[in-house]
Formats: sequence, structure tokens, C-alpha cells
Amino acid sequence: MEFNEENVILRMKGITKRFPGTLALDHVQLTCERGKVHILLGENGAGKSTLVKIISGVYHRDEGSMWYDGKEVNFTNVRQSMDAGISIIHQELNLLPERTIAQNIYLGHEPMRKGLKGVVDYKKMVRDSRALMESLGLDMNPNTLVKKLSIAQMQMVEVVKALSKEVKLVIMDEPTSSLTSREITKLFEIVERLKKQGVAIIYISHRMDEIKRIGDHVTVMRDGQYIDTVNVADVELDTLISMMVGRRIEKMYERNYNTPGEVIFETRDLGGYRFRNVNISVREGEIVSLSGLIGAGRTEIAKAVFGDEPIEQGSYTLYGKEIRKTTPRKSVKQSLGLLPEDRKIEGLVLQMPIKENLTSASLGKVFRRGILRRRTEDEIGRKYVKELRIATPSADKLVGELSGGNQQKVVIGKWLETGCRFLIIDEPTRGIDVGAKSEIYHLLDRLAGEGYGILMISSELSEVVGISDRVYVMKDGEITGEVTRPNLTQEAIMRYAVGGEEVTA
Repeated sequence: MEFNEENVILRMKGITKRFPGTLALDHVQLTCERGKVHILLGENGAGKSTLVKIISGVYHRDEGSMWYDGKEVNFTNVRQSMDAGISIIHQELNLLPERTIAQNIYLGHEPMRKGLKGVVDYKKMVRDSRALMESLGLDMNPNTLVKKLSIAQMQMVEVVKALSKEVKLVIMDEPTSSLTSREITKLFEIVERLKKQGVAIIYISHRMDEIKRIGDHVTVMRDGQYIDTVNVADVELDTLISMMVGRRIEKMYERNYNTPGEVIFETRDLGGYRFRNVNISVREGEIVSLSGLIGAGRTEIAKAVFGDEPIEQGSYTLYGKEIRKTTPRKSVKQSLGLLPEDRKIEGLVLQMPIKENLTSASLGKVFRRGILRRRTEDEIGRKYVKELRIATPSADKLVGELSGGNQQKVVIGKWLETGCRFLIIDEPTRGIDVGAKSEIYHLLDRLAGEGYGILMISSELSEVVGISDRVYVMKDGEITGEVTRPNLTQEAIMRYAVGGEEVTA
């Protein structure tokens, strides 16, 4: 496609990057204009992150040229790219947990007190941080330690951090992966403001609905190669998906809705940290979702039910047994598994092989009298690699080397191996590409068809609507409504989430 040459701020041609045994980028090209949002689209492993790291100076290109702001450049470190006006909002959180929000936002470019060399003007830093957050519609205390924030709040701090400097090009890597509709809307308002200021934006996302909503141009990559660049307004999403995965994906959200069985999980006026008076239930063969805005208390419910956090009031029943106090170990014995929001930190050990992660919640099966039964471990590994279609040459591969979708399959396999029949799944497709999402949805549908009960927490409304039997909506720690089919729409969920007028459930 043609670009307005006067507006071009970044042009990359023939970019090639090799790692030992891998050709990560094979003569890739990319052109971005000022005041435009350029979507970078591709499955995990397509080379998007490698290309971005070359732009920002983390990696050096082996071949090709890069022109930025009218000059040929070769950034050799991140500081050089930052000084040139390039800022990155990372998908993987890059914050210091023991420092405050304000300290993280201005890390490396703290305002200094006049006349006092080397002394940080903390009051100004807090004041400026609060002003930046208010411009995003965020109500957080700049003096709060980052470790006390939720993952979604940390993601928004990353956004503010990136915008705290004078920028010409902003790279946003899955910035909405932990955000709900309200926060996404606020972020997009900031994007529109940046566009009007002439800032160029490279936007990486697996959420197809965001492409039409925010994009001007889209470049598709596959297997480290450049496929094409098109105007967003001139292309259908199905065409982009086909370009991206090399095949057509039929029926992204496919559910075989069956008559649910007996109630297997039910809360009774359950209360704990950030939630109270919660009454929800899940039947055999159901996928029931918890929806709501950030801070509504959804993840806190999951952790309390599993035993990671205390239950302060009420109780719940699981397969007919009333529970007022529990631990993760007891929960697993009672057939309850929790797939956490942050699979890399809480769900997996990235430095361990796939097979060891698959057996990590059921060690009794592979250890007898303190001796590891390697044959059993190998059999379990091969079983789930085959059944869950984990893309790997063997179960001996380190799980940290897998894509996000395949890592999530390992987490699911880990809990299936325990024999748990009731699964709480927090953000099942966070940071997962569209092809892998489709596989996860089909897997959840299969489990529901086999009689598993699934309580799903998701910030992606299209996902909630696409695969749920029922949805409970939360606001400020309480259940504000229940929506069932055929009234299950994004609009119906949001009315309850923001406390507006009710809809007929």
C-alpha cells in the first residue's frame, strides 16, 4: 500500500534476525506514519516481539535498514531509542513491586529539585503522576506500592509510565490484555489524543475487534515473514485471520449447549477480601462466567474459594459438602482446580519441562516412596501433548519456550491430571493469539460436554458472550445481576457492571 511520505516516521526494509538454530525474522518490512495507529498482527512466534525489540534497541538486526524521523538509525540500547522519543508499553509487566506508582512512572527520568543536584522532587513526581492518571480516568494513589496493585492496575501503570515522556512513537504490546471494556475505552481515548498530537502508534493485539475499532493500517506477519500491509478500512477480519494463520478458522466461539446436570458448586453469602454477599452456582456441563470491571472482586472470589485467601463470611458447597475454611491442598482433594490469571508466575514453572509441569499438582502419581517414576511421568507428558495438541517436539521441552496458547494448555492439562472436575479459570486467553484462542474455546466446550463444571473469569466480553451458559456480573465486590441466554449480550453485561438499569435475565 502507499503511504504519505511526508508523514512517515519509521521505515524498516529487509529486516533479518537470526538466533542460534532459528531464523526469527526473514526480510521483514514495516512503515509507520505520524498520527496513525499501525496494527502489527500475527500469531505468537510470528516475529512481532523480535521486530519491536529491534526498533527499541534491545536486539541488533543482522540485515536490513531502519529509518526513523528522517535519519537512518541503529539503536544499540533502549536508552538511545527512549531519547529519540520511542516508548514501549510492554505486555509483560516491567515494574518494580517494592516502589510506589509514582516512582515507577518516572523511573529513570525523575524530576529533580532546583538547586539541589541529585535530589528527587518527590512532591512534583507525585503531583505529575496523579495528573497523568487522572487524564486516563484512573483513581489510584501515586504513593501506593506497586506490589499491592492487581495485574490490571499494574497494566494501566505501564500505560501511564510510557506516556510520562515526550514521545513520537509509542509501541503498545497487548495493552488491553488485562483491561475490561471501561478501561479499554479510556485507553483508546488516550490513543486518539496521541494521534491528534501527531504521535505514531504501533499496536500489537490478538483481539480482532480492536483492529477495526482503533487501527488505520495493519501489517500481517507469519513465521517470521512479512505477509502484507493493508488499510484497516479496506479489509475484512476473516481475511486478516486467514493471512495471519495461513488457514481459515471457522466458528471462533463454538458451544454445544446441553442441559446442565446437578449443582456442583454454590456459594452462600460468601464474603472475603474485596467481595461480600456473593451467591452464585455452577452445574455439571456449564460454563458460568464472572464478569465486571477491574477491582470488582472476581479474582478475589476465585482465590478465596481455592484457599489462597481467607473466607471471612458465609460458605460454599462443593459436591454437596459445605466448606467455610479451606486450603489449596484440600481444594485439590475435593476436585477443585484453579487456573490463575498469571499463568507464567502462578501456574507454571517456566524453567521446568512440560512433563514436570503437567504432574506438578499430582506428584503422588509419579513418586512412590520418594522415588520418581520416570516412565509414568513420560507417559503423562506424551498423553497431554497428544490430547491437548500442545505444539512441541516432545514433553521434555522447557515450558517457558512455548507460546502463550500452548502454555495455557499445559496448565489445563496439569489440572485435568489431578482428576478435578470443577475448574475455576481466570483469564483463559490472556495474551494468546487468535488461532490458539479458538483451540482453548473448543477445549473448554469439550470439557463442559464431559460434565465438568467451569467458572470462568474473563475481561474479554466477546469471549464471555461467546462461550458462557450464564454470566454473573459484579460491581464493587457484589453480584449486581445474572444474565442468561438468549439475553446474553455485551450491552446487558455492561449495564450491570456500571450499575445502570437492569435487564431481563
